[in-house]
Amino acid sequence: MIKILFYVLIVLGLAAGFSWLADRPGDVTLVWEGQRLETSLVVAATALVVLVLAIFLVIWLVRALISSPGAASRFWRRRKRDRGYHALSTGLVAAGSGDAVLARQMGAKARSLLGARREPLVHLLEAQTALLDGRHEDARRAFEVMSEQEETKALGLRGLYLEAKRLGADEAARQYAARAAEGAPQLGWAVLATLDERARAGDWDEALRLLEVSRRHRAIDKRDFRHKRATLLTARARARIDSDPRSARDDALAALKLDPNLVPAAVAAAQVFYRQDSPRRAASVLERSWRQMPHPDVAETYLRARSGDSALDRLKRARKLEAIRPTSAVALMAVARSALEARDLTLAREKAEAAARLEPTESVFLLLADIEQVDTSDDGRIRHWMSQALKSLPDPVWTADGLTSEDWLPVHPVTGALGVFEWKRPVRSFAGPVEDGKALGEEAIRSLPPVAPAVRPAKTPYAAPTPSELRGTTAPATAADTADKPAAPIEAARPEPRQADKTVPGATEPAAGARPVEPAPKPVAAMPVPSESVIVPEPVPAPQAPKPAQVAKPAPAPKPAPMPAPRREEPIGGRNSAPVEPFFGRPPDDPGVREEKPLENASMRLF
Repeated sequence: MIKILFYVLIVLGLAAGFSWLADRPGDVTLVWEGQRLETSLVVAATALVVLVLAIFLVIWLVRALISSPGAASRFWRRRKRDRGYHALSTGLVAAGSGDAVLARQMGAKARSLLGARREPLVHLLEAQTALLDGRHEDARRAFEVMSEQEETKALGLRGLYLEAKRLGADEAARQYAARAAEGAPQLGWAVLATLDERARAGDWDEALRLLEVSRRHRAIDKRDFRHKRATLLTARARARIDSDPRSARDDALAALKLDPNLVPAAVAAAQVFYRQDSPRRAASVLERSWRQMPHPDVAETYLRARSGDSALDRLKRARKLEAIRPTSAVALMAVARSALEARDLTLAREKAEAAARLEPTESVFLLLADIEQVDTSDDGRIRHWMSQALKSLPDPVWTADGLTSEDWLPVHPVTGALGVFEWKRPVRSFAGPVEDGKALGEEAIRSLPPVAPAVRPAKTPYAAPTPSELRGTTAPATAADTADKPAAPIEAARPEPRQADKTVPGATEPAAGARPVEPAPKPVAAMPVPSESVIVPEPVPAPQAPKPAQVAKPAPAPKPAPMPAPRREEPIGGRNSAPVEPFFGRPPDDPGVREEKPLENASMRLF
């Protein structure tokens, strides 16, 4: 635009000059070598101008002819450079879009046209192409070459840093980031990477210095700077509570000024105040944090800071927290737990049910189950609250990138990121129906089953001993012992050796002509007689000892076919009666039995 105006001004100047000469006519006479030339002033001026222009044209033509070889060389060199830069830009775009084939072709063309020494970006294209092909060693060599050149040093260090992080070489990545931060403090990635590494190592002072450097060079925005600084101050305060309480207190209070919602900072400051015997200042800090955001850690510190307080004292402090935030489920839960410890079960149930209506979570229903255990010990009601806990939403915890922690952490233990933990509700790790909303708590309370009546254990009926047990003798049972008495369980007996000449003290002598009775085998197992129902014998008075004439003689039964291994059963009539085997094919009122002889072989008695 300026050139056009300049040309216009020149034309206007020439036109004004010729017009001025035309208004003042005159003649010009030139005598040269005897020749006399006369013309008008306008023609003479025009001829002079044309002569000057012709001289300039001749000079330009001469210079053009002299400089034509160099101009031709520059032309071709310029054309080659333009083609090389076009190939380089096309290759970078292809590498960015993931076209490895085109990027490789354009990289080779750019290298041949531009040369790697004259254009450092050729190394960048080669490194990106190698990364697309999976040739990480070639990419690392290209980044190392770039890091040695001043123009591409920061770019090469960043590439080496990313490769080291990919391989898990944290120490090498930290060194690359530190080199980049020293040469260029304005590089945000380098300063923040070094900051995260220092914070992960617990060097809070160095991390704070690097954060100030990044803020000074505008590598981080103001909001992120305040959050990270508050996180670092809180972490340093927690680390110095035991060694330097005063410095820890100052750091915690400074962190609260930067981020009033940072609960760990308030807890750390309160702990220092409690150690310095300043409970009022500690309570003031905790109450101020409680107004910002009710948190279980604040309530726990507020209630249990003084170890000498009783359960009633903690209940009073919990009621004070409830008065500050009466619509908070966390406050209601704190009152309910304190009331449970103080054994005020009515208040505990009332506050826990109110918390369930307000925010039905797992901890609320578990607390109701604990209250039910102490209050009624009803298993049905306890199982009801436990089932509601399974259907409810989980409680908020400290969460960062899918990782949950019961305690607040300044640095992510896996990624090393600073200040990423947030107090929020985690996502359930299993699939299943989950009910949400305040209707869940109302429905859970409405569907609570009534308290089941207490059931006393039934008393075992008294079984009267048999006459033989009362007498403690081995005499045979009498008819009075077996009359009108239900059948006793039959026990499988193991036979004992005969002792013919052995007499039992206190035994009753058998009547004249009576068959001698062998001692009963020792019972080893019990087998009940099959019947429609179990009959519990009624206690009866013990009968008098029978006379010898009243001894009943068992009726002999026909012997069945011999068995390979007969089992000895306990006699129905008594322990000292002859061994018999019941015949279950007969009716229950048929007393038919068959007599068995004792085994002659001692080895067979084991069976």
